[in-house]
Amino acid sequence: MTVYFIGAGPGDPDLITVKGLRLLQQCPVILYAGSLVPEEVLAGVRENARVEDTAPLSLEEIVERIRVAHEAGNDVARVHSGDPSIYGAIGEQMRRLDSLGIPYDVVPGVTATSASAAWLKRELTLSGITQTVIYTRYGSKTPMPAKENLDALAQHGATLAIHLGVSHIHKIVRELEPHYGAGCPVAVCYRTGWPDQDLVTGTLSDIVAKVRARKFTRTSLILVGAVLDPRQFNDSYLYNEHQAHIYRPKVKPDQPRKVKR
Repeated sequence: MTVYFIGAGPGDPDLITVKGLRLLQQCPVILYAGSLVPEEVLAGVRENARVEDTAPLSLEEIVERIRVAHEAGNDVARVHSGDPSIYGAIGEQMRRLDSLGIPYDVVPGVTATSASAAWLKRELTLSGITQTVIYTRYGSKTPMPAKENLDALAQHGATLAIHLGVSHIHKIVRELEPHYGAGCPVAVCYRTGWPDQDLVTGTLSDIVAKVRARKFTRTSLILVGAVLDPRQFNDSYLYNEHQAHIYRPKVKPDQPRKVKR
């Protein structure tokens, strides 16, 4: 018996991985986070599968259901939104399964950040602008480590993906403006991948008003950085004919390049 922590993606049922879908359809017990995972993701599960929404359950209640399934010899699909490794709250579950001697595997999924970048048709790392993406959250109920406050992270000038902060958008802007400037592009993506997905784009100077006009108060990802509206950036060395690498050896100017067929 194995517990599979499966990343179901940000909401669009088509964004679950092939491996995740296969395991989901095979497991006789399915525990899914219904507050963030749409029921459409569960289409095609076994007719006799035991399916339960864990949104109203405590951690101990979830672990108890896994323990019962383990004793019955049943595999469990523990379905989370996005990718379980990013704010997936699986660490405490795995810690308890370790203490109980229950085996488990983790199946990665598409993050809200990746899906939002695709929706925006943007690359989050552009040569000459930034080669770094910082995933973080806004510290409110759960405090942030002192060295990870937004003011400290913003000093890098990297692309920021800020979770769980849209209700504090005015405070976020106040902390970021000194480092990114009022004209820095911002995108706020609401429920990316869901049928009611929505977004607003702007700059640090006007994004607060735009978000409030749209009434985004939860389940939104905030993306910040010059890559969202690039004026000029360098072509990657990947495409530079003068940059040799293992798949494209350097040749003399008058020597034709050999192409493998």
